[in-house]
Amino acid sequence: MNRLIDIHSHIIPGVDDGAKTIDDSIAILKAEIEQGVTDIILTPHFRMGMFETPRAFVEKQFRLLCDESEKLFPDLKLYLGCEFHSNSELADMVAMESRYRMIGTEYVLLEFSSLHSKNYIRGQVYALTARGFCPVIAHCERYQAFLDDFNFSRDLTGMGAELQVNADSVIGKCGWGTKRFVRKLLKSGMAAYIGSDVHDVRERATHIGEARRYVEKTAGQVAAERIFEENPIRIINASNLRRLY
Repeated sequence: MNRLIDIHSHIIPGVDDGAKTIDDSIAILKAEIEQGVTDIILTPHFRMGMFETPRAFVEKQFRLLCDESEKLFPDLKLYLGCEFHSNSELADMVAMESRYRMIGTEYVLLEFSSLHSKNYIRGQVYALTARGFCPVIAHCERYQAFLDDFNFSRDLTGMGAELQVNADSVIGKCGWGTKRFVRKLLKSGMAAYIGSDVHDVRERATHIGEARRYVEKTAGQVAAERIFEENPIRIINASNLRRLY
């Protein structure tokens, strides 16, 4: 294993419902490293009316975390992204503000509500792809529209979207039905990324290393390398390997 890249995490302290303090953040980073993680895209929530942390504060806390991480974990690479919860102004906001994208690239980690309809999701995906962005649909296995119709996943990937699933779902911590859906995604090759969606070290801890071992066992080494290394590296390379500062 050369790299294990986590593209979905809530580790920046005090900016959303993830880590609260810098000590919390360091504990999560340590847990990620123990899982084998080498690179992390930090993706604080943005959701209107719930998570609207000012950009300046997010960047300040990101720099604080980077400084501490470099002292304690000098080989760990951190990048700044965002988990953007869909709204009616999605395409315009993403086009105007690089903070809503993954490391300022064309990739957008896009979250929906569990009961959003297929038509709504399809429309939002089209709104982004039509403007040259690549929607990465966060934890797609949580949405009823996907669970009800497996071909919906094919529709969206055919439109240019990519699918991310959570490590907990892969290893069965979210129920058998969810695990079965994820297995079908893996078998079909439509699962582009697996992220930890880590928020803490207890209730929503990282299990991404365990998920990688599961993928290696059930789908093979090539699939694991594609999901945990090659696809995430495309996002990092699109940012020209530059950090925020």
